[in-house]
Amino acid sequence: MRYKQKRRIKLIIILAIMAFAAFLYFQHGINLGLDLQGGAHIVLQAQPTEEREINDTVMTGIQSVIERRVNQLGLSEPLIQRQGSDRIIVELPAVDSPNEAIETIGRTAMLTFQNSAGEVLMTGEAVQDARADHDQYGRPVVAFTLTEKGSEKFADITRKYIGEKIGIYLDNEQLTNPTVQAVIEERGQITGYETIEAAQKDAILIREGALPVPVEVIETRTVGPTLGEISIQKSIRAGLLGLLLVAIYMVFYYRFPGVLASVILAIYGLILMGTMAGLQATLTLPGIAGLILSIGMAVDANIIIFERIKDELKSGKTLRAAIDAGFKRAYTTIVDANVTTIMTALILAYFTSGTVRGFAVTLGIGIIVSMFTAFFVTRNVIDIFAGSKLLRENKSFGVRKG
Repeated sequence: MRYKQKRRIKLIIILAIMAFAAFLYFQHGINLGLDLQGGAHIVLQAQPTEEREINDTVMTGIQSVIERRVNQLGLSEPLIQRQGSDRIIVELPAVDSPNEAIETIGRTAMLTFQNSAGEVLMTGEAVQDARADHDQYGRPVVAFTLTEKGSEKFADITRKYIGEKIGIYLDNEQLTNPTVQAVIEERGQITGYETIEAAQKDAILIREGALPVPVEVIETRTVGPTLGEISIQKSIRAGLLGLLLVAIYMVFYYRFPGVLASVILAIYGLILMGTMAGLQATLTLPGIAGLILSIGMAVDANIIIFERIKDELKSGKTLRAAIDAGFKRAYTTIVDANVTTIMTALILAYFTSGTVRGFAVTLGIGIIVSMFTAFFVTRNVIDIFAGSKLLRENKSFGVRKG
């Protein structure tokens, strides 16, 4: 009775994991990269000023600010890279209107506080954080928090200008021009927005900092998917055909355990899709290659496990003893093979960008899920059927006893 209860609990856990993975997949879906769904391609050129020339430090600063702004937009796997000595290429998947993206990523975003004579009293460097919010009347505002030094300076400024106006400007465009009613220290608000979306855009610009120098948009275009829907469908059909052939081979060679392996492979695919959806990972053409490679690693893990169990059965051990010994022997081999691949994926993900990083991330996720599937799902599924006649037959795992 106790053994049956354990089997029932294991089955419930596996079904719960599958249900959760399916929920994540259908709730969030899989983000597609620029090469699979198209998007916007923007080229920005840095413009020198009297105060600053264009050099590597300035370009690194521009790239860093743009990356932070794009990340705040919530876009999936953007590509941001240098081109030459003074250009930045920005590729944004699923963006149909490049002009809307340029409004956020291409503005200098120099925030200034000015008196009525146009004298700059304080800049955005004193702002620690900025968020879109609503005031007490429900109107959209940008609520900002100042740094410690900024708070002291703003308190002195507002104390000096009580009863007078202090304008708040973004790229010399007036956002609001309120009259100072009292001393303001740590927090403040920028009013005058009609929608919360407009406040959110300015909050991103203020929060993520100003560009070191202005940038000019020299090229914008909408990019269509390089593969196209037909190519994607062909890739899916090819993948399904490959999985079917693998399943047929596993059933032919390992009998009923091969059937279990095919089912486990389907479970692996479901968990993998759910994991990618839950992590909001982006699937690109190289990412598909990473998925296929990780599926191969998952199949390889099952083959290693079954071969180890097969060897133990040939030595005369009982089925349960062979399963225990086979898994123990397989663990080391599987870990060694997968950890080295994960290390390679981590190196690629850290030192590269764009589609190469997408391949590395997808491969890494796939291998981790395959190890979990091999060590937990495969082991428990075999344990569940260990008492079945289908695994107690002489031909179990393809072993022939003479």
